Amino acid sequence: MVEHMKWWGWGRESVSFSHGDKPELAPFIRTHIGLDITRPPAQAPAFADLDVAEPTLPEPLRAALVEAVGAEHVHTDTLDRVIHAYGKSLRDLVRIRNQDLGRLPDVVVYPGDEDAVRAVLTAALDADAVVIPFGGGTNISGSLEAPRDEIRPVISVDLGRLDRVLDVDTDARLARVQAGALGPHLEEQLGAQGWTLGHFPDSFSHSTLGGWIATRSSGMQSDKYGDIAEITRAVRVVTPAGVLVTRPVPSQSTGPSVREMVLGSEGRLGIITEATVQVHRVPEERVILGYFFPTWDDALVAMREIAESEAQVTVTRVSDANETRFSFATRKKGSLASGLVSSGMKQYLRRVRKWDLEQMCLSFIGFEGSAGHVRAQRKLVGEIVGRHGGLCVGTGPGQLYDQKKFDTPYIRDFLLGQGAVADVSETATSWSTLAPLYRGVVARANKAFEEIGVKGWIMCHLSHSYHSGACLYFTFAYATPITLDAIVGYDTVKSAIQQGFIDLAGTLSHHHAVGVEHASWLADDISPAGVSLLTALFDGVDPGRNLNPGKIIPAGSPPALSPAFVAHAVETAVIDAVVDAGVVDQAAGTEAEFGAAEIAAARVVKAEAVEPAVVEARVSTESPAEPAASAEPSEAAGGVGAAAAAGRAAG
Repeated sequence: MVEHMKWWGWGRESVSFSHGDKPELAPFIRTHIGLDITRPPAQAPAFADLDVAEPTLPEPLRAALVEAVGAEHVHTDTLDRVIHAYGKSLRDLVRIRNQDLGRLPDVVVYPGDEDAVRAVLTAALDADAVVIPFGGGTNISGSLEAPRDEIRPVISVDLGRLDRVLDVDTDARLARVQAGALGPHLEEQLGAQGWTLGHFPDSFSHSTLGGWIATRSSGMQSDKYGDIAEITRAVRVVTPAGVLVTRPVPSQSTGPSVREMVLGSEGRLGIITEATVQVHRVPEERVILGYFFPTWDDALVAMREIAESEAQVTVTRVSDANETRFSFATRKKGSLASGLVSSGMKQYLRRVRKWDLEQMCLSFIGFEGSAGHVRAQRKLVGEIVGRHGGLCVGTGPGQLYDQKKFDTPYIRDFLLGQGAVADVSETATSWSTLAPLYRGVVARANKAFEEIGVKGWIMCHLSHSYHSGACLYFTFAYATPITLDAIVGYDTVKSAIQQGFIDLAGTLSHHHAVGVEHASWLADDISPAGVSLLTALFDGVDPGRNLNPGKIIPAGSPPALSPAFVAHAVETAVIDAVVDAGVVDQAAGTEAEFGAAEIAAARVVKAEAVEPAVVEARVSTESPAEPAASAEPSEAAGGVGAAAAAGRAAG
């Protein structure tokens, strides 16, 4: 039996967030977003009240799916379909709490091996059905939902039965793992043999290896173990062309990396069934220390110097002043961190160190390895921290962070129930642009709060340090009625932050993927030519757009013949035809097939290799158009651009 999260929120039904044992949290939230969290929360929606459309599942397709996976693993019940309709983004949860279920899958299938996955995909393609792979359901970028206007049958392929570690090569330090393995179960299997993957994303408790690969996930200890793109050495993917298999070699020169194409593909190329991943021996010693820095700028410089140094840390995380204050507000009474900001500590920092406590930042840095290695690394990092005014505050804060690191999504759900939107956006940028990007995004978020008329809160932490830069992870919140209208204001704030990433030299996402949430910024991030290459790849593999359509490249996008890529060849062919026709007509002394303006434009384009739109503007000012006597109306009106468009349509 495959376990799933609750259909209307994050995590298990039995787990929830409570503020009762955190005496500072309610006053903090009341002060900063004007919300009273001591009142009774809104009740979870009643499943019986949902208006669920009947599935559209032709009998031949049902029979083929039963043949593929067995009748007991073909589910059309309402609960399974609702669970698989969305991921867990803020938008998803607002919609589902308001009984907006979108386009539900018509059927959920649970294949037990790769052969069954192949049979499911074959059946789907034969029936022209849509296939959406499903791992743990934690995605927050809209990667799991079907397009609302999809009229074909929609199949959710849940990989939960493919959950085993198949083999560990102890010499190569590689493990073969099925794609449906959830994080805890994967670590349990590896740990029993003395190994760890070292990949611990926020979603670890409920996400799968296949989902990590499909979204280019990053874990909290990526400073040592790498992102999932580095951890994944080989993949097996069921595609319309057959099973894609790559070799688990340390490096190769075999053209563009097919493995890399699968990473971050979000189901657009096929269904990941297995991966070979790097594993490491479970370390002898593991410790996470807490540090204070006087300011955010001091902390950023220290993190950069740690990245530049010989230090080999597992975690580098530092919260800005706002997130530090929020962290203090969430402390339990009598917890390991309760003495961190005792009156004595405050007096010391204020009077002796001369700190402004409103600007103080909390950091966590992790160390692993032998006792001697950890000791040496702690010393080296301590020296760097000290040079920038930092102070080590021991293992207590680190232990608390380690215990609670996967709990943040429960806080978001709690706030939703109390009447507040809370969400995240993350990016990566270089060390040289980190501070300006941070300041610019905070300013844009605050301006967006003003625009929608709310008292908002934004905070940030740095994580995932690299040679040339780091990830910045922003969290924002504000009070608002949780109706479908809340999405309008949310989009204003979210878009301001995302556009800030693009304008200020960041990327649209460091580890949350594209999905539908971030697709509108993709061309700005990877260029129109990059989008055209991806479109050509997706359409080449999946010309019927049966594989998770609308993700990464929006569903309404044109096929692979897009302006920045294939269109250039089509334009050239049409231009040649125009020039040739003009020359022949003029030499024969007959009426031209094309007008003088079209021929002039075509010649300039051919000679100078510039964009037709630019040439059309130039010709209109330099050479007044002369209407052609025998031109077709569409060609005479549209010139070279219209002729090229006709060529694209014909091609």
